[in-house]
Amino acid sequence: MKVLLSIKPEYVEKIFTGEKKFEYRKSIFSKKNIKTVVIYSTMPVGKVVGEFEIGEILSAHPSEIWVITKEFSGVNEGFYHQYFKDRDLAHAIQIRNIVVYNRAKTLNEVVVSNVAPQSFCYLDS
Repeated sequence: MKVLLSIKPEYVEKIFTGEKKFEYRKSIFSKKNIKTVVIYSTMPVGKVVGEFEIGEILSAHPSEIWVITKEFSGVNEGFYHQYFKDRDLAHAIQIRNIVVYNRAKTLNEVVVSNVAPQSFCYLDS
């Protein structure tokens, strides 16, 4: 099963260049059989631009996750700690086997609702 994640264009670029090897989330999927993340690059791009295979999903206190992932975070430490401010749990999705689509897709080619998810949504394929 796949999920569609909304990711800001600057971080999508860092994923595609290999600078960012972990995608951070405040909440994670409840379904356990998720193997692939489909990337929706938020506005101003507004397109589905690629996908990646999920490696490990790390879940721990934000300070622990930072120590493990900071080398390939794609963000600075200040931004990271602000993102997880007042949180006891952080999630880091390990990015593997990136595929950049030759042609970006519109949302309605991927999801019936044609609405970008706030965080993520499950996909059937």
